[in-house]
Amino acid sequence: MSGDTAVEAQLTAREEGGVLWLTLDRPEAGNALTPAQRDRLVGLLQEASARVATRVVVLTATGRHFCTGADLRASQGTPTHPDGVPERVVGDIGRVIATGAQRLVSAVLDCEKPVIAAVNGTAAGIGAHLALACDLVLAAEGARFVEVFVRRGLVPDGGGAWLLPRLVGLQRAKELMFLGDALSAADAERYGLVNRVVPADDLVAEATVWATRLAAGPTRALAATKALLNRSLDTDRSSAFREEALAQELNMATHDANEGVAAFVERRDPAYRGW
Repeated sequence: MSGDTAVEAQLTAREEGGVLWLTLDRPEAGNALTPAQRDRLVGLLQEASARVATRVVVLTATGRHFCTGADLRASQGTPTHPDGVPERVVGDIGRVIATGAQRLVSAVLDCEKPVIAAVNGTAAGIGAHLALACDLVLAAEGARFVEVFVRRGLVPDGGGAWLLPRLVGLQRAKELMFLGDALSAADAERYGLVNRVVPADDLVAEATVWATRLAAGPTRALAATKALLNRSLDTDRSSAFREEALAQELNMATHDANEGVAAFVERRDPAYRGW
């Protein structure tokens, strides 16, 4: 895929220099996420894990919005029931959430490559959770984050009730989810949801700087570090220490770990290859 641009389901995928750029491209619909876009994103993130040439992923969007949530008008592919059975039965919606929004957020969290969100505008509902699941979040000054579910009489989905307390604490998460108020990029940075806020015109350039730096790093060590950090709040100390030791044991079998140590001893810059 290197140097090529592929467009499918109104989602652009372009890879260059080890950086895979995934761009939501439905500006006329606020980049509301269709099932086809969602499934394509999941597939591309899974492919990124397996592709040695891919070393970092950047997720962004065109237009004024990052992602205004799920496109509720798009077909969700509900199953066909026998005659006499209601069109929707208990279990149908939960299955759609599990195989849809939750699968998408899991694909970001489980991607073995660092994922950067370059949030160009409003991130609402699953759009907010998609951004917050990323490893690093850059936001344009005019970006906003909205836990919009309460406004629609809905329960947060897409892993939001799991993600948000881990990022901002329980009380702040309740405030954001109970009230559903839009959070400015500056406040999101202050709350710890965003790593850095930049002028809109500088967003792509800043994301490129971060992505380029990560693409030149020890990819497998970054993957192991991401996995350890993502599990850190859900495990006890003894288990975490065992996982850390095992991760370092496995990582020392990589080219990059040996290159990093050799470069330190030889007092030179390391040349990481990503494996």
